[in-house]
Amino acid sequence: MKKRDLLSLRDLSRAEISGIFTLGRRLKQKQKRGVPHRLLSGKTLALVFEKPSLRTRVSFETGMVQLGGHAVFLGPAEIHFGVRESAADCARSLSRWVDLIVVRTFSQDALEEVARCATVPVINGLTDLFHPCQVLADCFTLLEHKGKLEGLKIAFVGDGNNMVHTWMQAAEKFSFSFALACPRGYEPSAEITRVAKQDGGRIVVTNDVAKAVQGADVIYTDVWTSMGQEKESEVRRRAFQGYQVNRDVVAMAKRDVLVMHCLPAHRGEEITDEVLEGPQSIVFDQAENRLHAQKAIMVWALKEIKGLRVKGKKV
Repeated sequence: MKKRDLLSLRDLSRAEISGIFTLGRRLKQKQKRGVPHRLLSGKTLALVFEKPSLRTRVSFETGMVQLGGHAVFLGPAEIHFGVRESAADCARSLSRWVDLIVVRTFSQDALEEVARCATVPVINGLTDLFHPCQVLADCFTLLEHKGKLEGLKIAFVGDGNNMVHTWMQAAEKFSFSFALACPRGYEPSAEITRVAKQDGGRIVVTNDVAKAVQGADVIYTDVWTSMGQEKESEVRRRAFQGYQVNRDVVAMAKRDVLVMHCLPAHRGEEITDEVLEGPQSIVFDQAENRLHAQKAIMVWALKEIKGLRVKGKKV
């Protein structure tokens, strides 16, 4: 089987994403019923993290254990690409010992170097440009709550960051519209936006929150200051005034709008407690579904999936 990397959503076809969602639903049902599903028995996962993590680390580690495998965590003290060791040498060494590598780092270029040099699959656990595992889990969650992705309007209020880039790629795959409201100077990558639109994504970037949110089925937000931008936090806090998801913003959308946040949240900044804890919030469903979606992603990376069978085994 050809090596399968997941560096951004562009590495997946719509059919592959649908297969991951179908498998994720089946694995979630088995986990809820306490039914063993050791599809990756004997496999070892290396988590190579230059950035801190709660949800990504715990969901991947727990997921691999539930699939019958083992996970090894390597944090900033062990891994520092380009300082302690090159990304290429790290990738070549790990490929001799493990079956799968998840990388959480600052630079997309470092991730891609790992993928080029590794002989085992590499999964993006977050870079400054993309966060595919999060958005796959988010889409999985929306399918549970809305029953579809096609025809929805997703409104993102906040920074044009890695989450926005990944949502724009998701809009290429599924026929939903994506609208971003952000302050001037905080727009997403012009090139990533251009390619997403060129490839069929229905995307609007505006500085007007009301324009983005009007008629939305989903309102999404994220922190104003991402990891590595801490020195900009005060400047960003001033720039993003008026871009908070609060009851007034929620009232601009459809009555049955859902509110999403990838966490961690800075309550009182990008989102209010009232909204985060309110009846329209599905934030902790998103967090739970990181586990189920990523289990399916790991199986996709290491096994051939056909229908509800993984290399001849019915799931």
